[in-house]
Amino acid sequence: MYKVLKKEILAPSIKLFQIEAPLVARKAMAGQFIILRVHARGERIPLTIADFDREKGLITCVFQEVGKTTWELGALNEGDCVQDFVGPLGVPSQIDNYGRVVCVGGGVGVAPVYPIARALREAGNEVIGVMGARTADLVFWEDKMKAACSELQVTTDDGSYARKGFVTDVLQEVIEKKGDIALCIAIGPPPMMRAVANLTRQYNLKTIVSLNSLMVDGTGMCGCCRVNVGGETKFTCVDGPEFDGHLVDFDEMARRSVIYKPQEQAALNLYNKKGSQKCHCCGGGE
Repeated sequence: MYKVLKKEILAPSIKLFQIEAPLVARKAMAGQFIILRVHARGERIPLTIADFDREKGLITCVFQEVGKTTWELGALNEGDCVQDFVGPLGVPSQIDNYGRVVCVGGGVGVAPVYPIARALREAGNEVIGVMGARTADLVFWEDKMKAACSELQVTTDDGSYARKGFVTDVLQEVIEKKGDIALCIAIGPPPMMRAVANLTRQYNLKTIVSLNSLMVDGTGMCGCCRVNVGGETKFTCVDGPEFDGHLVDFDEMARRSVIYKPQEQAALNLYNKKGSQKCHCCGGGE
């Protein structure tokens, strides 16, 4: 069992958990993820590692309550435990001294882009951060991103905080103003990552995206997380989660992401109806 040592509400439906997992923290690197089960009868879900503390043995995960399992997870409190916590999984981000890089985080994608930006700056890069949210109440970790980046620009879709616009609006201004940018890393909802990749393709700017395709076992055995990258089938769990954004078939990824929507909605409806009667240790009745 893995204990939740800290729980923080970052924004409506967005929560942070610090989980005690010394063996995972010892090996964790920027860009990797974990797979957890809330209880013995729960499903396995992947969450990107948002931060880690090797000395204290802590892993930080940030997630949005969307489906049944993330709502179950969000219902836990400090001192509660999750049944399984496996990782670190996936290929770590390739950290090098590239020169000038842009790190773009959209929505909850701000959390996984943070350790990458921090590692890139520690490697000697000039890191320009761009973070966006739909509205002001969904903005989080601005201070952490400021500390990790050489400079940071924030935007909201509706203009309720900072400037109005999308991350691509800010990114285009940065590209045209700065010029000499070696790398762009974008993490967020698939439509955002696709929009970023479409923009940077025009400038021949190498762009890395972190994909969140459907996943089950996380070891490459089930094939559920397969994506098409450059005309080849790749498995997000073992080949990724980071890929060349200019080569990702986002249309196919979008089609695959909605395959189980009816089942996901049915599970959520059942949880909303009976969730209060469940115990979190096993998923059964009280």
